[in-house]
This record gives sequence, C-alpha cells and structure tokens, in this order.
Amino acid sequence: MSKYAETAIKCLRDESEALLGLIPLIDADFDRAVEMILACKGKLIVTGVGKSGHIGAKIAATLSSTGTPSFFMNSLDAYHGDLGMITPDDVVLAISHSGHTDELLRFIPILQERRVPIIGMSGNPQSLLAKYSDAHLNIHVEREACPLNLAPTTSTTASLAMGDALACALMVARQFKASDFAQFHPGGTLGKRLLTKAADVMLSDSLPVVGPDMPLGEVVIHVSRGRLGLVVVVEGDRIQGIITDGDVRRAMERSQARFFELCAAQIMSRQPKTVSPDTRISDIEAIMRTHKIHSVIVADRDNRLLGIVDSFRCDL
Repeated sequence: MSKYAETAIKCLRDESEALLGLIPLIDADFDRAVEMILACKGKLIVTGVGKSGHIGAKIAATLSSTGTPSFFMNSLDAYHGDLGMITPDDVVLAISHSGHTDELLRFIPILQERRVPIIGMSGNPQSLLAKYSDAHLNIHVEREACPLNLAPTTSTTASLAMGDALACALMVARQFKASDFAQFHPGGTLGKRLLTKAADVMLSDSLPVVGPDMPLGEVVIHVSRGRLGLVVVVEGDRIQGIITDGDVRRAMERSQARFFELCAAQIMSRQPKTVSPDTRISDIEAIMRTHKIHSVIVADRDNRLLGIVDSFRCDL
C-alpha cells in the first residue's frame, strides 16, 4: 500500500458510510419538498454561504439541466440587491450544515413576509433553519472525514448527494426523458449521443443479407465477409430473422456432422432487435446493454431492412 493510501481509503469509507446513513433520514419532508418544487410556477433558487454555497451552485446546475429551472444566489448577495430576483412564485432551497448560519437566517423573515416557500437543508433538524422551513431535508453526519474533524468534507458530500437525490426524484416525477435531457446538453459527446439517430450512423451499403434457404456453409462465408459478426435473413423485401456468429457456433455444437445439411431458416433468431431510423443512439445503446447484443437492425414500418447499427458506430 502506498504512503498515503490508508488515509485516502479511510476518507472514502467514512464518506460512503455517511451517505448510507442518510437513507433512514428520507421522510415525508422529502416528498413535501419534491411537491413544492413541482408546484412552483417560478424558479427554484438555491442559496448558501461558503462550502454550502459551492455545493448549492452545483445542485442548481444539476436541477436546471434535468427539467427544474433553477439558479444559485449567494446568501451574502441577498442584502445587496439580489433579493429583488425572488418572487412569490419561486421556491428557495437554503443550505447550511449547522442550520444556524447567520447570513442565511437573516433573510428568512423577508422570504416569509413575501410568502416564498422555503426548503431547508441542514444536518440539524432542531436548527432555526429547520424550524422556519416548510420542508426540511436532514443531511446529518456523525463527523467529517477530515482527520481534524474540521474541514467540511463528509458534510458537503452529504449535501451534494441529497441534492442529487432531489434531482432524481424530480426527473421521475416529471417523466424526464433522454430527449428532454438532450435539449439542455446539445454540445459535446453527450449531446451527440442524445441527438444522433440511427439513420445518421447506420451501415446501409453492402449489407450482409442471406435468404432463408441458403445452406449454412454459405451463411458462414457471408458472416465472415460482412465483418459484423452477423447476417440478416431476408425473404422478398421483409426481414425474417438474424444469424450471429454465436448462432453459428451453437448450431455447430448441436448438429456437428449435420451442420452443412442445415439452412439459414433453421438456426436464425426470428425476433431480432429492430429500431426505426429515427431511434436515438442513446436508446440503441440502452437496447444493446439490456439484451447484451452488439448490433441492431434498422427497419422501416413494413419491416424492410434499411441498415445495421453496431456498437462501434455508437461510439461517437
């Protein structure tokens, strides 16, 4: 073990155990917080000071990118004009691990006067922040991962994780989909995966196609030449099935000497995974993972072969 590995491992273990400790703290107030945000006609304003402020900014960014309009406001700036950005249609998520941060608490009465709903997030359910919040998210941790138990480490990790839990719950409640996510992430590799469709990347020329009556000896040659590890069985202009190199190996094991007496229709999979040309690459990747396959067939509404998308073409 390296010189500092033991300290690093202890830190990771302490923080992971602290996150598991948050599970029993999820109660009716968590549901209430989600419902408050869903009912919000304005924006969710996340606020905090110091390390809690840094975490709050990340939480606001995550929420904004997953369907909940949000922005971060430093609590210190509230007294210098930023309070004007808050309206009764908004909801405030206030973060303070102690729940007694003075700069945060000083503008709570102003929010109450304006009847702005408040969600508090702190590690103390008896704190003033918890007392004056309409819903309180408990992020209590026993101690910091810091060797001195001073630097915000475990507590900030807990805050961040609770923010992620809130974002995930809201995504489920809003039935937020990959196509919605793509609207907020149009750039980079992530955007390409979410916006690129099967028609944009599919192989459509010189497809490995065989007829249902083709002898398996010839099928093997087509599988090899196609370099995709498969052939599509087509009769007329309709897809009948698919044969992969795995199907060929299994047929050889089963039939042995009779292998070359068989034809394509006798070993093909009759319900291959097909997608439309408008299917997003992100959805195709999910299909491949779920069914543990490396290729899908692109077909039109009449089950006519248009192309093939393999895992390499998904790797944008």
